[in-house]
Amino acid sequence: MTTPEYDWWWGKRVNDNVSMSSQENTRPIEEHLQVILSKLEILEAEKMKKNERIRLKKT
Repeated sequence: MTTPEYDWWWGKRVNDNVSMSSQENTRPIEEHLQVILSKLEILEAEKMKKNERIRLKKT
């Protein structure tokens, strides 16, 4: 059996250890996905250029 003070202290202790997300560093999922899509397009273009260079070296 615990005292109400201990229950309050334990709840505060546990909750103080839970990290809160910072609203300043969050962005809408649509914006995040657009950034990912842009990076993917850049990587695909670079891969195509490298493959073309390799193909030209072989001939």
